[in-house]
Amino acid sequence: MAGISNAVDGGHGCARLTSDLDQTPDIGTHMTTSRFGYTHHGIYVGDGRIVHYPGLSAFRPSGSVQEVSVAEFALGHPVRVVHHLRLPFSPEEIVRRARSRLGEDNYRLLTNNCEHFCSWCLSGISRSPQVERRSGLPLLRRAWFRAKSPDPIFHWSTQKDTDHVAIT
Repeated sequence: MAGISNAVDGGHGCARLTSDLDQTPDIGTHMTTSRFGYTHHGIYVGDGRIVHYPGLSAFRPSGSVQEVSVAEFALGHPVRVVHHLRLPFSPEEIVRRARSRLGEDNYRLLTNNCEHFCSWCLSGISRSPQVERRSGLPLLRRAWFRAKSPDPIFHWSTQKDTDHVAIT
Protein backbone atom coordinates (compact mmCIF):
# COMPACT_ATOMS: atom_id res chain seq x y z
CA MET A 1 0.00 0.00 0.00
CA ALA A 2 1.80 3.13 -1.20
CA GLY A 3 2.15 6.07 1.15
CA ILE A 4 2.28 3.98 4.32
CA SER A 5 5.36 4.40 6.45
CA ASN A 6 6.72 2.38 9.33
CA ALA A 7 7.12 3.78 12.86
CA VAL A 8 8.38 2.12 16.03
CA ASP A 9 6.88 2.63 19.47
CA GLY A 10 9.77 4.04 21.49
CA GLY A 11 7.97 3.46 24.79
CA HIS A 12 5.40 5.78 26.34
CA GLY A 13 3.68 6.06 22.94
CA CYS A 14 6.54 7.86 21.21
CA ALA A 15 6.90 6.87 17.58
CA ARG A 16 9.75 7.31 15.14
CA LEU A 17 9.44 7.21 11.38
CA THR A 18 11.80 4.52 10.14
CA SER A 19 10.96 3.38 6.59
CA ASP A 20 8.32 3.11 3.87
CA LEU A 21 6.19 -0.01 3.49
CA ASP A 22 4.72 -1.30 0.26
CA GLN A 23 2.51 -3.92 1.87
CA THR A 24 -0.94 -3.95 3.41
CA PRO A 25 -0.82 -3.68 7.22
CA ASP A 26 -2.00 -6.55 9.40
CA ILE A 27 -5.41 -6.22 11.01
CA GLY A 28 -5.29 -4.55 14.43
CA THR A 29 -2.40 -2.32 13.36
CA HIS A 30 -2.08 1.15 14.95
CA MET A 31 -2.04 3.75 12.14
CA THR A 32 -1.25 7.47 12.29
CA THR A 33 -1.33 10.40 9.91
CA SER A 34 -0.36 14.03 10.34
CA ARG A 35 -2.91 16.77 10.80
CA PHE A 36 -2.37 20.47 11.35
CA GLY A 37 -0.66 20.60 14.77
CA TYR A 38 -1.21 17.00 15.87
CA THR A 39 -1.02 13.34 14.87
CA HIS A 40 -4.27 11.52 14.10
CA HIS A 41 -4.69 7.85 15.16
CA GLY A 42 -6.74 4.90 13.94
CA ILE A 43 -6.88 1.09 13.92
CA TYR A 44 -6.52 -0.85 10.65
CA VAL A 45 -9.36 -3.40 10.47
CA GLY A 46 -8.65 -4.96 7.06
CA ASP A 47 -9.85 -4.50 3.48
CA GLY A 48 -8.33 -1.01 3.31
CA ARG A 49 -10.45 0.25 6.24
CA ILE A 50 -9.55 2.11 9.46
CA VAL A 51 -11.69 2.72 12.55
CA HIS A 52 -11.08 6.11 14.18
CA TYR A 53 -12.57 9.09 15.99
CA PRO A 54 -12.66 11.75 13.25
CA GLY A 55 -11.54 14.49 15.65
CA LEU A 56 -12.10 18.19 15.33
CA SER A 57 -13.48 20.25 12.49
CA ALA A 58 -13.51 24.03 12.88
CA PHE A 59 -12.41 23.40 16.51
CA ARG A 60 -15.61 21.51 17.36
CA PRO A 61 -16.05 17.76 17.81
CA SER A 62 -16.95 16.33 14.40
CA GLY A 63 -18.62 13.02 14.70
CA SER A 64 -18.72 9.57 16.11
CA VAL A 65 -16.29 6.67 15.83
CA GLN A 66 -16.30 5.66 12.15
CA GLU A 67 -14.94 2.99 9.84
CA VAL A 68 -13.47 4.68 6.75
CA SER A 69 -11.11 3.96 3.88
CA VAL A 70 -7.39 4.53 4.36
CA ALA A 71 -7.70 7.46 1.91
CA GLU A 72 -10.49 9.06 3.97
CA PHE A 73 -8.42 8.61 7.13
CA ALA A 74 -5.28 10.07 5.53
CA LEU A 75 -6.88 13.15 3.91
CA GLY A 76 -3.97 13.27 1.46
CA HIS A 77 -1.24 12.89 4.10
CA PRO A 78 1.16 9.94 4.48
CA VAL A 79 -0.05 7.17 6.77
CA ARG A 80 2.35 5.56 9.26
CA VAL A 81 2.30 2.23 11.05
CA VAL A 82 3.14 2.27 14.76
CA HIS A 83 4.63 -0.99 16.00
CA HIS A 84 4.13 -1.80 19.67
CA LEU A 85 6.53 -4.12 21.43
CA ARG A 86 3.94 -5.93 23.55
CA LEU A 87 0.16 -5.86 23.39
CA PRO A 88 -2.23 -7.77 25.65
CA PHE A 89 -4.77 -8.39 22.87
CA SER A 90 -4.65 -10.37 19.64
CA PRO A 91 -5.10 -8.49 16.35
CA GLU A 92 -8.63 -9.93 16.08
CA GLU A 93 -9.50 -8.69 19.58
CA ILE A 94 -8.09 -5.22 18.78
CA VAL A 95 -10.37 -5.06 15.71
CA ARG A 96 -13.33 -6.31 17.78
CA ARG A 97 -12.65 -3.64 20.41
CA ALA A 98 -12.39 -0.90 17.77
CA ARG A 99 -15.61 -1.93 16.05
CA SER A 100 -17.41 -2.26 19.40
CA ARG A 101 -17.24 1.52 19.68
CA LEU A 102 -18.53 2.35 16.18
CA GLY A 103 -21.13 5.09 16.48
CA GLU A 104 -19.86 6.29 19.89
CA ASP A 105 -20.23 10.07 19.93
CA ASN A 106 -18.36 11.14 23.07
CA TYR A 107 -15.27 12.84 21.62
CA ARG A 108 -13.37 15.01 24.11
CA LEU A 109 -10.14 16.59 23.02
CA LEU A 110 -8.38 16.12 26.36
CA THR A 111 -9.99 12.95 27.69
CA ASN A 112 -11.43 10.85 24.82
CA ASN A 113 -9.74 11.66 21.51
CA CYS A 114 -8.51 9.46 18.64
CA GLU A 115 -5.30 8.59 20.51
CA HIS A 116 -7.21 7.65 23.70
CA PHE A 117 -9.43 5.46 21.50
CA CYS A 118 -6.50 3.62 19.86
CA SER A 119 -4.67 3.21 23.15
CA TRP A 120 -7.79 1.60 24.65
CA CYS A 121 -8.25 -0.71 21.64
CA LEU A 122 -4.60 -1.81 21.79
CA SER A 123 -3.96 -2.03 25.53
CA GLY A 124 -7.19 -1.53 27.47
CA ILE A 125 -5.79 1.73 28.87
CA SER A 126 -7.20 5.00 27.54
CA ARG A 127 -4.43 7.59 27.32
CA SER A 128 -3.02 10.22 24.99
CA PRO A 129 0.70 11.00 25.27
CA GLN A 130 0.11 14.02 22.99
CA VAL A 131 -2.32 15.49 25.53
CA GLU A 132 -0.14 14.49 28.48
CA ARG A 133 2.90 16.21 26.98
CA ARG A 134 1.09 19.38 25.95
CA SER A 135 -1.50 19.97 28.66
CA GLY A 136 0.87 21.39 31.26
CA LEU A 137 -1.70 20.52 33.91
CA PRO A 138 -1.07 18.12 36.76
CA LEU A 139 -3.19 14.97 36.60
CA LEU A 140 -5.36 16.01 39.54
CA ARG A 141 -6.22 19.36 37.98
CA ARG A 142 -7.17 17.65 34.68
CA ALA A 143 -9.34 15.20 36.63
CA TRP A 144 -11.03 18.11 38.40
CA PHE A 145 -11.90 19.79 35.06
CA ARG A 146 -13.24 16.48 33.72
CA ALA A 147 -15.40 15.93 36.82
CA LYS A 148 -16.76 19.49 36.87
CA SER A 149 -17.88 19.68 33.25
CA PRO A 150 -19.91 17.18 31.24
CA ASP A 151 -19.67 19.56 28.28
CA PRO A 152 -16.84 18.46 25.93
CA ILE A 153 -16.48 21.98 24.51
CA PHE A 154 -15.82 23.39 27.99
CA HIS A 155 -13.08 20.83 28.55
CA TRP A 156 -10.89 21.92 25.70
CA SER A 157 -11.86 25.58 25.47
CA THR A 158 -10.95 26.31 29.09
CA GLN A 159 -7.45 24.93 28.75
CA LYS A 160 -4.69 27.44 28.05
CA ASP A 161 -3.27 25.40 25.15
CA THR A 162 -5.25 22.98 23.00
CA ASP A 163 -2.72 22.43 20.20
CA HIS A 164 -1.04 19.07 19.87
CA VAL A 165 2.47 18.28 18.73
CA ALA A 166 2.90 15.59 16.11
CA ILE A 167 4.67 12.48 17.30
CA THR A 168 8.03 12.37 15.55
